[in-house]
Amino acid sequence: MKKIILTSDELNIILDRICYQLIESYNDFSNTVLIGLQPRGVFFARKIINKLSEVSMNNNIKYGELDSTFFRDDFRRKDNIKPNETNIEFLVEDKKVLLIDDVLYTGRSIRSSLDSIVSFGRPKSIELLVLINRRFSREIPIEPKYIGKSVDVINFERVKVDWKKNNVVLLNQ
Repeated sequence: MKKIILTSDELNIILDRICYQLIESYNDFSNTVLIGLQPRGVFFARKIINKLSEVSMNNNIKYGELDSTFFRDDFRRKDNIKPNETNIEFLVEDKKVLLIDDVLYTGRSIRSSLDSIVSFGRPKSIELLVLINRRFSREIPIEPKYIGKSVDVINFERVKVDWKKNNVVLLNQ
């Protein structure tokens, strides 16, 4: 059974709102870098970068993609883990870092991303932007600053962002 919790139109409205919030917070992005989290956060991050370039006319926003597979606390416990590519061609030293992910669930992948980002320097600050905030399921005390939508989900339910259809669905497993 699945239920659509965000349609394509709603997703576009959220994307616009978040981009204007980011412009308000970071102005010209001169001291800010945006980092999409592999694997699924990069799809959302790329949409944000494209929309920011369109809305703010700023094509100089520093953007990278981070894979934190080897920093995960369950790395040695799982079989068949395939790391993704990290592509950060700048230092984050003394920069404001905005981590971007699609769904915030337990907080463990964000924690591993926090551990791995320091490989690129010591940021001035780190903030989190997520499309979907699954409330009441956090195992680590991590909260996003920017949220597309918060949803209350039972543990056996799964939130899936379908970038091909541009919607978000709630699946019962």
